[in-house]
Amino acid sequence: MANTPANPPPVTMDTFLEGIWRENPIFVMMLGMCPTLAVSNSVINAIAMGIATALVLVAAAAFASLTRKLIPHQVRLVTYVVVIATFVTVMDYVIHAISLDLYNALGAFIQLIVVNTLILGRVEGHASKRPVLPAVVNAAGVGAGFVLGLFCLGAVRELLGNGTFAGFHIFGPQFQPWLVMMLPPGGFFVLGAWLLLLNWIKARGARRIAEKEVTHGIG
Repeated sequence: MANTPANPPPVTMDTFLEGIWRENPIFVMMLGMCPTLAVSNSVINAIAMGIATALVLVAAAAFASLTRKLIPHQVRLVTYVVVIATFVTVMDYVIHAISLDLYNALGAFIQLIVVNTLILGRVEGHASKRPVLPAVVNAAGVGAGFVLGLFCLGAVRELLGNGTFAGFHIFGPQFQPWLVMMLPPGGFFVLGAWLLLLNWIKARGARRIAEKEVTHGIG
């Protein structure tokens, strides 16, 4: 049986926001890298994959929280994998019904949501130990962080690799696309650039806090 905290922390805005910034699955925890690098060559593909993953994560987190006292510890992990696979199958049919072009663009990466360490790790490590509301809110925040991360990569790669944003032409006919951005190596380049920028922002913020503390200490 999962260990449930005697006094679970209250649900606050930080319960949702921590998955967007402090525990962002792409830029901080570096999870789900396979779809991140494979389908983030356009804004539409990136957002669609992000939303599909987020919905599966929220549904699986709700199930894990609701059944945390019912599923024996010995079969808990296997049960979660089966449940996640069920939700992924539903999502696969939904995307297929909504847009065949989008379904073909995402390809096998929809089914690979089943083995996304982001979902299984969050369900097992967080949702299975908390009540429904904080588990679902936190899962929604992590899902939003995943969508944001994919969007950031997809926007840059599509702009530089095709001169468009969500299919709309941004640059003039003289623009020469950077074809490497539409290939997997482009995903590594853009991911590295985003990580460099975000780490610089964090370091700058930490330096400012340290300077303020020193100033107040002298004062």
